[in-house]
Amino acid sequence: VACRRGQPLLIGVDQEGGTVRRLPWAPPTVAASEMTSPAIAQAQAAGAAAALRQVGVGIDFAPVSDTISTPRSFLGSRSFGSDPATVATRVRAFVNGLQSAGIASTAKHFPGLGSAVANTDQYAVTINRSKAFLTARLTPFQAAVSAGAKLVMVSNASYPALDPSGVQAVFSRAIITGLLRDTLGFDGVVVSDSLSATSVVNAPDAPARALAAGVDLLLYGTDSTS
Repeated sequence: VACRRGQPLLIGVDQEGGTVRRLPWAPPTVAASEMTSPAIAQAQAAGAAAALRQVGVGIDFAPVSDTISTPRSFLGSRSFGSDPATVATRVRAFVNGLQSAGIASTAKHFPGLGSAVANTDQYAVTINRSKAFLTARLTPFQAAVSAGAKLVMVSNASYPALDPSGVQAVFSRAIITGLLRDTLGFDGVVVSDSLSATSVVNAPDAPARALAAGVDLLLYGTDSTS
């Protein structure tokens, strides 16, 4: 539709680094865990931005802003580490590296998947951590917001300490509008994690519920929109 109307088509990809690269020939050439300083993170992101611009991509669904909270985390090398303050410096640098070169960055997966041992693309995940524990790990997301990240991706996990209703974050007004918008002050685009993921694909009225919670952009990993 955008092409027929003469409007530019905005394309986004996962270009985190390491093994998670939709353009395998392009930077980041190393995984987040190997970006051992803000300077390295920013340089890797700048390299990714140059490559993405070359092929017409405008959004990078990166950086992963989750803080590893268990050695069993499914994220592995996709995270910058296990210390929120350290992760925050790398996240800020990665956001700056992308956006200074004209590529919109996406901090994910709000409010954090560092405690998850199963991938939310495949399994229903509940993060049973205290509110204080979860809040302490929002530092990297706050860093991304302060750096001007254009997008934040909300996870498909549930966080009972943040929303006692137990609904998944992508359907939670308390988490998206209350925490991300009102508390952290994010005024950019909120994007869902994949609504075609096994963990949410059968949720009734998923698109409407996500939009009502405060999501702006619905992400699907397949061509299904039902």
